[in-house]
Amino acid sequence: MKARVDGKDSDLKIIEGDLIGTHKRFAIVVSKVHPEVTDALLNGAVEFLLQQGVEKDSILVIKVPGAWEIPIAVDRFAKSNAIDAVICLGAVVREETPHYYYLAGEVSKAIAHSSRESGKPVSFGVMMSDTEQEAQAMVGAGDQNKGWEAARSAMEMADLLERIGEVEGSSYLQRLH
Repeated sequence: MKARVDGKDSDLKIIEGDLIGTHKRFAIVVSKVHPEVTDALLNGAVEFLLQQGVEKDSILVIKVPGAWEIPIAVDRFAKSNAIDAVICLGAVVREETPHYYYLAGEVSKAIAHSSRESGKPVSFGVMMSDTEQEAQAMVGAGDQNKGWEAARSAMEMADLLERIGEVEGSSYLQRLH
């Protein structure tokens, strides 16, 4: 693939993921708090996955009590060989949560930790907002829905990691040594 480096064409090996959903399995971990937001996030994620050819029986939805409980479910599925990627969905609204910063920070760190530890794509669709209205603004139609966006990211990363694995097993990296 040709790439532009310093304004010039260059023959670089470029690896990027595609939106290939067939033969992939996804777990969606979604908080039950703020269902008007989280249900819309879930609908957006599922809509995206189905449009990309993911079979309904290849999508597992796990509903947890709140955002705090998302990481433990994510961790379980991130370690499972039965799942290719995990999508996290939730809503934390500052005006209703006195411990907003603690909750938001810890949930974010724990989700990132699960992804790094497992080596599996875990996309972040936990909305952090000041008000319920701001959270509602993140769940529009199509790609204006953060659930859609999180599903897209998970799918692209699942494909990318598969491609990286192919390169790791090829002679390409051996030639670089």
